[in-house]
Amino acid sequence: MSTPFGLREVREAYRRAGRWLHRTPVLTSRCLDQLAGRQLFFKAENLQKTGSFKARGACNAVFIEKEINPASPGVVTHSTGNHGQAVAYAAKCAGLPCSVVVPRDTPKVKCSAIEEYGAELVFCEPSPRSRKETCAEIASKTGRTIIHPYDDYRVMTGQGTIALELLEEVPDLDAILVPISGGGMTSGIAITARGMQPACRVFAVEPVGKDLQRCLERGEKIYSGPNKFLDTVADSIRIQQVGDLTFPILCEFAQHQVFTVTDQQMIEGMRLTFERMKMVVEAASGAAVYAALHQLEQVTPPPQKVGVILCGGNVDLDHLPWVNQMGLK
Repeated sequence: MSTPFGLREVREAYRRAGRWLHRTPVLTSRCLDQLAGRQLFFKAENLQKTGSFKARGACNAVFIEKEINPASPGVVTHSTGNHGQAVAYAAKCAGLPCSVVVPRDTPKVKCSAIEEYGAELVFCEPSPRSRKETCAEIASKTGRTIIHPYDDYRVMTGQGTIALELLEEVPDLDAILVPISGGGMTSGIAITARGMQPACRVFAVEPVGKDLQRCLERGEKIYSGPNKFLDTVADSIRIQQVGDLTFPILCEFAQHQVFTVTDQQMIEGMRLTFERMKMVVEAASGAAVYAALHQLEQVTPPPQKVGVILCGGNVDLDHLPWVNQMGLK
């Protein structure tokens, strides 16, 4: 395929949006290295603006919108929370109106943050179809530009800046583990890694029910029905199917071996990160941590220096999953 963007565009995104973002730290843990049997380098996107990596893609896309249309009527998006917060933040920075469509079951902490950034919050039924249709209706009525959570090259390019920073700091990584939902972050990281360190393999980490590996191996999405939300504790990676734009990129630039993590395993990785690294992370981040600790021996040859993307930290502290399991309040 002809690559829709490359390292040059990722560097441009970094220059465009960098002043509105944190250069997040790369953390290490001797304890977790020992548990994993290899060196792990944790990219702490839970410390990013808005509490997740999503601010990178959102800022790039929103500021491109302002560059090409200074009189823009604003932006609109749909999200399970993190992307909505990010677009609301980016729109506030750019001085543009913003509407965010979220499912009715989106965690309260994420809904409150969206409103605090000054965006209009619009609720929809908890399905990908309802999100998309509600967002399109608002765009049609208001003329606002849709900023898709993942199937948008502007967003993917912004997410690629994660790998830009990580590989500048640890240039000899031989693998990066990325929690995956629609595939925007994994696509951006995979293209950037190929441009900076071609030997670095990028692996997706998924919840049960996504079945991405079979799709990548066949070169086609194998799902029989419409996109849906998976039943998983990780609300930020519960979209079943990757995007139409992200899928061909994943086929070409990401590894076709995918790590599948159960809810209980995600919670284990999440809790371990709280306890050993003193980092507040979401269940999706816990998925990458668990895969780094327990699943890399499945890889041939096993990587020895591994980047782990802690993708977000927007956690409802009143409902931590391991506390809920014990029946405590």
